Amino acid sequence: MEKYDSIPSPGADLANRDFWTFKIWVLASQAIGLAAVVLTAVWMGHYHGGFAWQENPAVQFNYHPLFMVIGLVFLYSNSIISYRVFRHQNKVYIKLLHAALHILALVFAGVGLKAVFDSHNLVVPPVANMYSLHSWVGLSTVILFAFQWFVGLVTFLLPGFSQELRAMYKPVHVFWGIVVFFMAIATCLLGITEKEFFSNGKYSSKNAEGILANCLGLTLLLLAGVVGYLVTNPAYQRQQIPDDEQVQLTH
Repeated sequence: MEKYDSIPSPGADLANRDFWTFKIWVLASQAIGLAAVVLTAVWMGHYHGGFAWQENPAVQFNYHPLFMVIGLVFLYSNSIISYRVFRHQNKVYIKLLHAALHILALVFAGVGLKAVFDSHNLVVPPVANMYSLHSWVGLSTVILFAFQWFVGLVTFLLPGFSQELRAMYKPVHVFWGIVVFFMAIATCLLGITEKEFFSNGKYSSKNAEGILANCLGLTLLLLAGVVGYLVTNPAYQRQQIPDDEQVQLTH
């Protein structure tokens, strides 16, 4: 225990100095993330006919923005900050939570992709796929997200990798995790603009739907800022605890 007391680490004095500020930032991330989900649901549900599946492909599309925001924005943001929120829990349990949130986010993203491809392919005549910048950046984001999850799972949860290799890969994993999250936010902003230009004939007149869509975009940007601050502020970095070392030595 003495070596943990003698070596100061970023965030070691969080409980005394920044605990309440940290809690406010975390609560803000949850409120803003939920607001983004609600705004997306209202946008699709109220202004674009609600939700259906393959029996109504045009309305099936509405699951695409909703599930992408739930998966690659809200759940993903919670996965990213999980190590800093659960700072005093055994690290192996946080790893499992981190991986589980990634899996759940990937499921939502997969259903969201299914919805948009069906909405294009099942209408008469079919609509072209994968021609817009939104679709290119979006699919790249999903692929990178899945790759990031798989490599992280193999490296950090499965046995076989030394602590040295894990330590070498960790900064890469953290960096690309943040990059992919910002890519998801950028994809959402491109998608909001594209949807409004295609579907809202009165967008330029600043009608209610356009204002709501723009507010959704600003909410997503705000969430990106809050999450980015939480994961890059060294004062909020999770400090190592003795149980972490015991778990690592068992691998």
